[in-house]
Amino acid sequence: MAWFLMMVAIVLEVSGTTSMKLADGFTKLVPSVLIFVFYGASFVALTFALRKIDLSIAYAVWSGVGTAIVAMIGVVWFGEAVTPLRVISLGLVIAGVIGLHAAS
Repeated sequence: MAWFLMMVAIVLEVSGTTSMKLADGFTKLVPSVLIFVFYGASFVALTFALRKIDLSIAYAVWSGVGTAIVAMIGVVWFGEAVTPLRVISLGLVIAGVIGLHAAS
């Protein structure tokens, strides 16, 4: 159940971050409100996941996987550039998350 809550927390965090882009500097009401709704719900799910998952692992997975997904959304949805350095850097983030998980 803890890892399910972690996945929910990641999806909500990614939704909140995407809402930041869509809010256009808080000029659009619905995405602006959704930032707080999604992040609040993400923190709730993450807090419950922390009951069974170590803090270092949980935060690394939450932030690392969320970062990778947001980067992919940026490329696919918002037309951001794909560069070799970005790909390598995202690979290193993912490798770091896997390494921390394996170390536990």
